[in-house]
Amino acid sequence: MFYASEFWLELAHSTSFTVAAVYFVQDVGMNPLQLVLVGTAMEIAVFVFEIPTGVVADTYSRRLSLIIGWLVMGVSSILIASTATFGVILAAYALWGLGYTFTSGAHQAWITDEVGVENVGRVFARGQQWGYGGGLLGVVASVSLASVQLPLAIAVGGVVSIAFALFAAWKMPEAHFQRPDRGASSSWTAAARTARSGGQFVRRHPMLMLIMGIAFFAGASTESFDRLWEAQFIREVGLPSLGDLDPVVWFGLFGVVSMLLGLFASQYLVRRFERIGQQRLAQLLMTFTALQVLAVVAFALSSNFALAAAAMWSYYSTRSLINPVYDTWINEQISDSSVRATVISTTGQADAIGQVVGGPGLGAIGTGFGLRAALLAGGVLLAPALALYGRALRYGGKEPEFVELKA
Repeated sequence: MFYASEFWLELAHSTSFTVAAVYFVQDVGMNPLQLVLVGTAMEIAVFVFEIPTGVVADTYSRRLSLIIGWLVMGVSSILIASTATFGVILAAYALWGLGYTFTSGAHQAWITDEVGVENVGRVFARGQQWGYGGGLLGVVASVSLASVQLPLAIAVGGVVSIAFALFAAWKMPEAHFQRPDRGASSSWTAAARTARSGGQFVRRHPMLMLIMGIAFFAGASTESFDRLWEAQFIREVGLPSLGDLDPVVWFGLFGVVSMLLGLFASQYLVRRFERIGQQRLAQLLMTFTALQVLAVVAFALSSNFALAAAAMWSYYSTRSLINPVYDTWINEQISDSSVRATVISTTGQADAIGQVVGGPGLGAIGTGFGLRAALLAGGVLLAPALALYGRALRYGGKEPEFVELKA
């Protein structure tokens, strides 16, 4: 079921969002600041709801939380496709962020409990491969539908997300989740206790605090690339002619190559996860992050189509490899399963704070000084994460004692 969710949800996401930015630039006419602000609206929703929805997953059901999230994200995608009005799109992205928070933390916590923390690293890596398969089909579907009408692809992706949520309500198991015993306490009291326990767990563990710092800088950096790379190709680099084909086909090709590169690279992780300790996990994350910084800078400075495409593919390939490694690293820091989703959601909230803080500023830089300046600034914002990974490596990538950390 985990592999199916990775496949179908990535298919839904790729179908909706492979051409979304093209729709925003060409049909809606958004400028760089507006492109970033739709992401900021989403991240504000993530910031506000990440912890409460994580508490829902830990207090009531990870399965229920996931089904709600997939339904809400599907509805929001259909809403985005139904309008060319910036304000409505902004609100729909905020709704999508709310739906995402129901899945963030809950997905990782659910599968970790089902298979055990000692086995979950390999499952995360294999799930990434299933996601690439779904993503490839989603890119093809997106380009095909967009050739008919750009918003049609976004709407169909939403329909797929809703359909999978309904399927999960029928077939998804949850055999190992133990709902906390709240005794005579009310549901609200139990939820508040779970939230408090999760927050205390994070504060007691310096490595998790360090991970939150990394998530903050990663979030602050990603807004410029995620929202502006398509505009950079359209407005600055240029897209070569593909005969009579619509230029949107290029974005399909970009997506296909990114998925294939990630699929081949992920084989490395699948074969090695059983032998990867926390020190090696931290080393891999630091290496991938350094490659991301270099890729962002190269993309921002390049005026050559081939070089820009290579930099973009390098960025997204390394970023996709980070996900299973990062999820495994976090889960290995969490010894108390009863707050697993809440703790993971807390790190997700740090990422959202970074995007809310960094996004509008990067968008303003793009509007005032150009897309290249905004992309470069995004690369600079990711650099401090390297120093935090270096600090994690001082302690072998695992939990240090408080005395050691202060020293």
